[in-house]
Amino acid sequence: MTVRERDVEAYLKVSVERGGGVCWKWTGQRGVPDRVVVLPAGRVVFVEVKTTGGKLSALQRKAIKTLEALGAEVAVVWSKEDVDALLAFTPY
Repeated sequence: MTVRERDVEAYLKVSVERGGGVCWKWTGQRGVPDRVVVLPAGRVVFVEVKTTGGKLSALQRKAIKTLEALGAEVAVVWSKEDVDALLAFTPY
């Protein structure tokens, strides 16, 4: 069974909120990661959500490169397991 992108995104939101953070949907700018995640202790991560078989567009790759060049933390999550791994390094 293939997991849908919206299911991974919903899992990300619930998991972040369960840990005391916020998971805001980014809208209005093409190519920018789907979510801005703010976690306890001030960790901020821009998160692009994809699923197996999905791929980053050229515009998404450019936005990620720009954010990383500015020192921002960016993650691409492809599954619920990737979400768990991303959040495992956050002290709650």
